[in-house]
Amino acid sequence: MRHPVLPLADRPACQAAHEPHTFLIPMRPLTYLLILLSPALSLAQSSRPNVLFIAVDDLNDWVGFMGGYPGNVKTPNLDRLANMGTAFTNAHTASPVCCPSRVAVLSGQLPSTSGIYNNRHWWKPNLPELVTIPAHFKANGYTTVGAGKIFHHTAGNNPPECWDDFQRLGFHDDAFARPRRDLFPYLQDQKKPTDFPYSGLKLYSDEVDWAGLDKPESEFDDSRAAQYGIDFLNRHQGSPFFLACGFFRPHMPWYFPKKYLDLYPLDDAYVPPDLPEDLDDIPEPGRQLALRKYGDMEKTRNAGKWTTAIQHYLASISFMDAQLGRLLDALESSPHASNTIIVLWSDHGWHLGEKQHWHKRTLWEESTRVPLIVVAPNLGTPGQACTQPASLLDIFPTLIELCKLPTPTGQALDGISLKPWILDPQKTGKPSAITVHELKHLSARSERYRYIRYNDGSEELYDLHEDPNEWDNQIGNPAITAIRDKLASDLPTTFAPDALPHSRFDFEPHSYTWTDKTTSKVIEGAR
Repeated sequence: MRHPVLPLADRPACQAAHEPHTFLIPMRPLTYLLILLSPALSLAQSSRPNVLFIAVDDLNDWVGFMGGYPGNVKTPNLDRLANMGTAFTNAHTASPVCCPSRVAVLSGQLPSTSGIYNNRHWWKPNLPELVTIPAHFKANGYTTVGAGKIFHHTAGNNPPECWDDFQRLGFHDDAFARPRRDLFPYLQDQKKPTDFPYSGLKLYSDEVDWAGLDKPESEFDDSRAAQYGIDFLNRHQGSPFFLACGFFRPHMPWYFPKKYLDLYPLDDAYVPPDLPEDLDDIPEPGRQLALRKYGDMEKTRNAGKWTTAIQHYLASISFMDAQLGRLLDALESSPHASNTIIVLWSDHGWHLGEKQHWHKRTLWEESTRVPLIVVAPNLGTPGQACTQPASLLDIFPTLIELCKLPTPTGQALDGISLKPWILDPQKTGKPSAITVHELKHLSARSERYRYIRYNDGSEELYDLHEDPNEWDNQIGNPAITAIRDKLASDLPTTFAPDALPHSRFDFEPHSYTWTDKTTSKVIEGAR
């Protein structure tokens, strides 16, 4: 297994303008009076740590401190953040696709617990009593604000009741690729560029494209999300805050200012080996996952654009990293720096040809392994790395412990607090990280091994120390049968029923209400 090197880095700076797209929920009069009339409450709140909660989309382990990219990836600010706290270099998602992964992070529950398995499940009308991280902080006296992609980015996934203020993701970069107004009701119509697709390839959707664009950096969505956070840090006083900043890149389309392509000459780009035979020892359900949307992989490769696509993925990462740097600069120059916990995570990874795959939604390392960094002031040693398995499910219980919040009443959390591993990253005994696929395929990842069990009972087992690319399925190897048995025992044994799909509800995006078409029950998301 590759172990991380944590380089100190220069801090690139760039300018951005702020154009708000916010919904604001007024403070209730009673809450306001209680705060005014209770000095003890105010004192208790002022001593509580703030939280800067940073989400990244589709970022795999191609990050400097994680060592996942064999070439030279430019992530100075991710590496800088890792040097500020604890890097969990063996962290894994609870689901390899956006909506269920983010619900898992924000609720602390596996898909097998919540029933939120895919992007067609709204959590709020299915689980109206579910407590999420921002709602829990809000209920415990924090000012909760955010921008960008925190929950899944289509309408109906981010109830305003969770926030005091939130700047929606505006898709200024690519609204033309999102014509469905049931999914994107807030967007302005945008004419498709005459030279689209910029990549020269028509792939499975208009979202699948790449280009360096010639427009000001401040106009990109991730620049706007960072600027929202910067503005908040510069003006906020008083109550403890939970500030969420969600970066959309490197989610497709890979659009960014042209200058970031200069960081990655084509001749220097690493391209994964083209190994069709890598699927020979994989069970049929795994082969089906690998070959899903294989047409995109084949078109890209046959057009001679595999290397170019990888170049644009890398440039998207570096563009996002620059926005992270701006946000960190603002925090460090603010009065909040010494009392703010920082958590950064990516919802899942991305394949760029490994296992003949060109997307997410698998149970191998490329889809499940993600960055996870926790910076807790005065806790642990800055720049330390932990190779024990960590799950994104651990974020909620970790924040509860670090911020001294109560656990949500009646809500089971499937993760555990990472505080013991922040105090001692060499501590052993961390449970394996579980990933649940929407088809009820399962994976368990320990410090050294990965075990996969598909819904038909077929299996894979890999020794990541000896085989970091997961090329040699060891299932059936008698020497590690006990390892297989232990990891199999960690998997969920029951599955919550699938949540009701979008089609079961009428969603009204402006009042943020869902009406069940069968029962006529109305569920409110903005109170």
